[in-house]
Parts: sequence; structure tokens; C-alpha cells
Amino acid sequence: MTGKESRNNYEKARKIDLLKKTAITSLIGIGLTFNVAYANEDASLETVYHVYVDGEHIGTIDNKEPITSYIDEQIAAKEKENDAYSYAAKQDISYVPERVFHPNTKNKEVLQTLEDELTLEVEAYQMKIGDNAVGSFKDKATAEQALRQYKAKYVDEEVLEQLEQLSSEEQDNENDSNKKDLQVGDSATLDVTLSKEVTYHENKVPEDKVLTADEGEEVLEKGALEDKVHEVQEGEVLGSIASKYNLDMAQLLELNPSIEEDTVLQIGQELHVTAYAPFVNVIVKKEEVVEEEIAYEKEVQESEDMYKGDSKVTQEGADGTKEVHYSLELVNGQVKEKEVLSEKVTKEPVKEIVVKGTKVVPSRGSGDMAWPAVGGYISSDMGSRWGSYHKGIDIAGPSNRAILAADNGTVVSAGYTNGGYGNKIVINHNNGYQTTYAHLASISVSVGQTVTKGSEIGVMGDTGRSTGIHLHFEVHKNGELVNPEDLL
Repeated sequence: MTGKESRNNYEKARKIDLLKKTAITSLIGIGLTFNVAYANEDASLETVYHVYVDGEHIGTIDNKEPITSYIDEQIAAKEKENDAYSYAAKQDISYVPERVFHPNTKNKEVLQTLEDELTLEVEAYQMKIGDNAVGSFKDKATAEQALRQYKAKYVDEEVLEQLEQLSSEEQDNENDSNKKDLQVGDSATLDVTLSKEVTYHENKVPEDKVLTADEGEEVLEKGALEDKVHEVQEGEVLGSIASKYNLDMAQLLELNPSIEEDTVLQIGQELHVTAYAPFVNVIVKKEEVVEEEIAYEKEVQESEDMYKGDSKVTQEGADGTKEVHYSLELVNGQVKEKEVLSEKVTKEPVKEIVVKGTKVVPSRGSGDMAWPAVGGYISSDMGSRWGSYHKGIDIAGPSNRAILAADNGTVVSAGYTNGGYGNKIVINHNNGYQTTYAHLASISVSVGQTVTKGSEIGVMGDTGRSTGIHLHFEVHKNGELVNPEDLL
């Protein structure tokens, strides 16, 4: 390479290096200018907050502190006024920050809007049973107390407390021990459960919606309205059915659009109604040992040595006793399942033996009386009549006028008597009963004669004080007047 060429190459390299340095210096300058510009722009941005109440934008502020302070002050004042509850804003208040060049805030207007709209409610716990909300309580402990009081309607609180404190294994061991120790009159509660799951959820409610434990117990006891089908019974009308379920007519018709107020109901027709049903059932499993009576049996023996109608007890009956060990399942205090686990007879029953006579003689009645006429009907009952007392019954309208002995017996009187009876027959049935037949047209028996049941003793008439042809029939037992209608 010549010297001239070397000098030319050197000049070219120097020019290229100079261009590189110039380019780098320019880039650095541009970068510094950009950073300075950006820093100046960031310094001019301000943070504002968009305020939302239940999702609705109410304005923009440059400082959250006055808003949060106002809410805290309102809560503090409310809790000072009523320290039984903890309070919170009913509304959901949220803040969304934004960086802007020229803020347009309205602090006073936002605060005023919040003052107008803010509502404080109690921070509570809602009890839910299945899908049904029972109510809200000031805390979970109060809700649990309401449920415990409801359970206590069906099982002793002390037992509940013991069961809640025992683990599953301890409870099984305790139950086994209780079963072994049961004596007559003892019972052991093995388990108390609910038919549905109970859950608790935090919520906010107005102060007047917060339930005490006692109020919660009442709500649980009353239950919730549920749809039900009512089957119409004889004599029921729409009004009576509505009243039965605490409905008015309009509500009942709304539940049953196919009927109207003047619809005639049919027996067995089904109507939709609403009725209160428990939110949850309390299921109690228990065992008990009780003493029960064993009823004695009665044996009847017949004897030809005794008259028919007579009887005597030759051996008095006596109940026995037994100890019965039961397993029970109760739902809301009512026994739904009952199983005998074991039983032991502690006293055998004694059978009652009764001897009844079968011996029949014509002069003694059986006590089973027959109708004393051939057909007919009772035209006048025994009792008060026309200002006096009618001592028997009157029988009129027979198919023929024959008068028949009501039972076997002996004639003790036969003939005409004064006092209004006219022709009269009296029969002693020799078993404590005596019958009288009055107003007869004629008499076909005599005193001392033995008559048999159903035999003819005279003819119906109207002798004595009588208003027409009929039979006046009286019955005495051991000298006391009795109503013939009770014996015929």
C-alpha cells in the first residue's frame, strides 16, 4: 500500500468514528429530553376518587378521609345510643381512584349526597334452615340460643347440654352405660338431631328486624307457610275451609282459580290451601323401661245347677305386670316409632272365672224379654206426660190384639182394678223382674198360674182410663220401676 493510500484510509476511519460519536450524543440528548418531559407531565397529574353507592356513581372527591370519617362518626353515635348492636352502612360504598390533569371534584356535594342517602343497619347473623330464612339475630350465639330453646321444648336442656359436650365416641360409651343402668321408670336420651341443616350467614338488617332468642323460638315454633291440599268433607263450604287455614275468601280463590265463590263443593274434592309447617323437626332417639299391666283373661263356665240368668264369680281376676324396654323415636314430641327391645313378666295375671246358669224352669224368666204384643208400635214413651208421670210404655196398632207374656213367670194378679188400669195382669218372673199388662179387653190366665214366654195371656182393649185400644206395659226390677224400652 502506498503512503497516499494509507493517509486516505486513516481520514476515512476518523470521519466514521466522528459520525458514530455524533449519533450517540444525539440519541442521549433526545433521551434526556424525553425523560425530563415525562417527569414534568407526571408531576402535574392528581389522584381523584369516584364514589359509588350500591354501584351508582354519586360524584368525585380528592380525599376519602372526610367520607370515611363521617361514616365512622355516624356509626359511633348510633352505637353510643344503642350499645346492644354493632352497626354498619346499609349501602355498599366503594371508591375508584383515577389520575387526572385537571381534577373536577365536588367534595361537599358528595358528602351531602351521602348524608342524605346513608342508612345504618345492624350487623347481624341470619339463621337458615334448608332454603328457608328463619330470621336475623344480633350475633351467632343468640341465633344458636333460639335453636337450643326450640329443641328444649322436646328434650330437657340439661340433656341437650350433655350431648353437645360429648364427642361421638364418648356419646356411644355414655349411651351404652345408660342402657345398662335403666330401671323401671327410667329413660335415656341417646341422640337429638334436626331434620334439616341449619346454617348461619352474616347480613345487615334494620334494627326492628333483629330477633331475640325468645322471638326466634316463637318463629321456629310457628313454622313457615307451605302449600297443602285439603280434601273437602261432608258439610264443608268455602268459608269454613278458608277460616280453618286462616285465609280470606279472596286468598282461597286465588289459590284455586278453577272455582268461584258460589261453586258447590263435592265431598272428596281437593282444594289448594296454605298451612304452617315446622321449619325443622326435632328428632329424639331414646330408650325407656316402663311397667305395664297385663290384663287378666275372663273364662265363662256353664252350670246346669244354676238358673239361666244367674251367675257368680268363682275366681276373682287380677292384672299382672311386666317390665318393657322400649326403643323410641319422637318427632316434635310425638312418638313415630316404637320398638320392644325386651320384656320381663314380673307378676302373672290371674284369670277371672265366671259360672253362668243354664237351668230353665217355666216359672222363672231368663231376663231376656220378648215383645208383649203381635207387632204394633210404641205410641207413648215412659216419662212425663200430661202433667203426670207415665210409668210404662203404650203399644198400639198390632196385627192382632193378642197380649203375650214377656218372659216365663207366675201370675200374681189378674182382674179389673180401680185407679185407671182397667183389666190388668201382673206376672212375677221370679228373677227380680215383674211385668204389668193393663187396659185389657179380656184376661185368659188366673192368679198362681205359670206362664211361658210368648204365651197368650189376654186381649188388647181400652178398659179403665184409656184414650183408645192399646196395651199399657210396665216393668219393675226388685221393686223399682225401669224403662221397658231398655229390655225389649
